[in-house]
Order: sequence, then structure tokens, then C-alpha cells
Amino acid sequence: MLSRLSEWFWNERLWFPEGLGWADLEDRDGLTYSKASDLWVTLPIALAFLIIRQIFERTVATQLAAALGVKEKVRVKAAHNLTLESYFRITSKNPKQSEIESLGKKTGYSESQIHRWFRRRRNEERPNKLKKFREARYRTIHRLFEPHFHPFINGLKIHHKPWLYKMKEMWAGFPMLPLLPSQYWYYMIELGFYMSLLFSVASDVKRKDFKEQIVHHVATILLISFSWCVNYIRAGTLIMLVHDASDYLLESAKMFNYAGWRKACNYIFIIFAVIFIITRLVIFPFWILHCTLVYPVTVYPPFFGYYFFNGLLFVLQCLHIFWAVLILHMAIKFLPGNNIVEDERSDREETDTEDDEEEQEDRKAPMKNGPVQNGHSPLNNNHHRKTE
Repeated sequence: MLSRLSEWFWNERLWFPEGLGWADLEDRDGLTYSKASDLWVTLPIALAFLIIRQIFERTVATQLAAALGVKEKVRVKAAHNLTLESYFRITSKNPKQSEIESLGKKTGYSESQIHRWFRRRRNEERPNKLKKFREARYRTIHRLFEPHFHPFINGLKIHHKPWLYKMKEMWAGFPMLPLLPSQYWYYMIELGFYMSLLFSVASDVKRKDFKEQIVHHVATILLISFSWCVNYIRAGTLIMLVHDASDYLLESAKMFNYAGWRKACNYIFIIFAVIFIITRLVIFPFWILHCTLVYPVTVYPPFFGYYFFNGLLFVLQCLHIFWAVLILHMAIKFLPGNNIVEDERSDREETDTEDDEEEQEDRKAPMKNGPVQNGHSPLNNNHHRKTE
């Protein structure tokens, strides 16, 4: 069964237009072509990125955060309560009013105490500022300060080629497009990096676009892998170059924001927004997509791989529009009266403005709301932990 599945998967009619196949990508006359077997190299590269990231975030990024004054605020921890904890984990993190009344009867807590317990419990699951800073610092370093193998710089080296300026050259001689060493490393490092992001997504800072990020990573990995296997390497390098042009700016802006450098954050964000809009909403759809949709059918009839490749590109374009809307919402903060840019994808921490007064009242009358389950009041808790 596995042999049949493998035979179906590698069927030339799925990957190539009629009349072309894997034999056309065999090395000959001193020329090298991309091969599916090359992609195994990306697994140790992804593992190396994961190890480097852990070491970097625990050492360099932490020391830099301390030097820049990035500190965690003290957050009051929610008191232990089996009923509320069970409801929080199984049912909902944001109970409705009718459910709050029911929980009040079960625990003996007042409505304000239940509201406060859920606010504090939600805050416990939110990432702290130090974690956000370290993550942004690592991605900034990877995207900007590694000139010997940085994807964007490698992309610029590659694109002293005619297919950057004459889109039809992208398909000239397809599929017999010789592989350049710079293209090889550009692909391997880029694919390894996105695989490392997908592997670490469970431990990364969770944002409101978490699901969109997963879709983006999967679509990107499929695109890079597919374009390598069928030798769409010229189109692939153009697509990766467009996407690498702005990512490091966003991570830099977030890093300065967490460090409290508001003006630097705002200026960098403006540059990022302009480059993002130009590359993702202008160059990508009107040049890249046009080239992958229109020019190939003038060379060969459409086939499955043609539709699959362009379908993934349309998925990315939908994500570009989604993120462009978030960027525009953030840009509104530059209007008069606003002096800080915050990531619209971030889950903001909730605060208790009347905690001190309520704690004093609770100490004076700890049983005024009836018996408290487990012998704990939601305010009688001296355990704190640092967070954002």
C-alpha cells in the first residue's frame, strides 16, 4: 500500500506539465538541479535554529533586556479554588453573568470576587514582557544581524539576475533551470527557519492571529518545498525575497516597544508599514502572482501543480490582507493624542483598580459573603509572580 501511495504521490502528471518529468532534472553537463532529496537537510537546520534560539533567549536576550530596563510587573496570583479552576479550564475563561451567579452560589464568592478571580487567572496565562522581548530579539537577530547567511541578504545576492526585472525570464528554459549555490542555501535556511517556527509554535507568545500564523507557516513550508521539488526556484526566490523585506522591521519595533523606546518603535513601525503595504499588497499580487498565473500557461498547459502552487499563493495573499487591516488599525494610533503603537494581535493584560480597598474590606469581614470553598478567599493570597 505504501508503494502505491508513493507511486501516486510522485506521479509526474501531478508535478509537471505534459511531456516533462523527473528525468529532466537529472544533473548533466556540469549543471546541478534541485532535487526533493535535498530537503532532508532542512531538518537538522531547523533543529539547530531551535537550539540556538533557546541558548540565545536564555543568555544574550535576557542580559540585553536587563540592560534596557525591561522588567516584569508583579501580578497577583488567583487563589486556589477547585470549582473556579475546573470551570476556567473546561467551560470558559470568560463566564457570562448568569454563570457568575451560579458560581457565586457554589463558592460563596461575591460577583466582584469572581470577576476578579477570572481576571487574575486569565492574566496568569498571558506571556510576560520579558518573554515577548526575548522572542522579538531572537527574530530580529535572525532576520537582520546574520549577514553571512541572512535570507534577505542572500536573496539580494541572487537577484542580480535578469528574472528580477524581466518576469518572463522566470520561466525561460523551465524546468531545466540550473541551481545556484546562493539559491540552495537561501532555500535550505529559509525552509529550516519556518520549520523551526512551526515546531516552536506551542511555546511561542500566543496572539490573536494564532490560527492565521499556523496557516501561514504551513502554506509557506508547502510552497517552498513544492517550488524546490519542481524547480520553480526563480519564482520561489522572488516570493521569499518579497516576504523577507519587512519581517525584521516588525520584530525590531516590538523589541523597542517592550524596552520603552516609544519614538524608535513608532518610527520603525512606520517604515515597516510602508514596506509591508508595498511588498505584500502591490508587488506580490500585481507582479509575482501575475507572473505565476499568466506566463506559465503561455509555455505549457495548466496542470495540478500549477493550480496547487497558485492556490497556496492566494492563501498567503488573503493573510496579507488580514494583517494589513491590523496594521492600519495600529497606524490609527499615530493620530493626534496617541503616542504609542501596540501590537493589535497581542492579548492585553487586565487590571484590578480596586484590589487594595477590597483586600482591606475582605480582611475586616472575611466571611461576609458566606463560607468560602477550600478555606480560601480570592483576596487572601500572598503568592505573587512576576509578569508583564
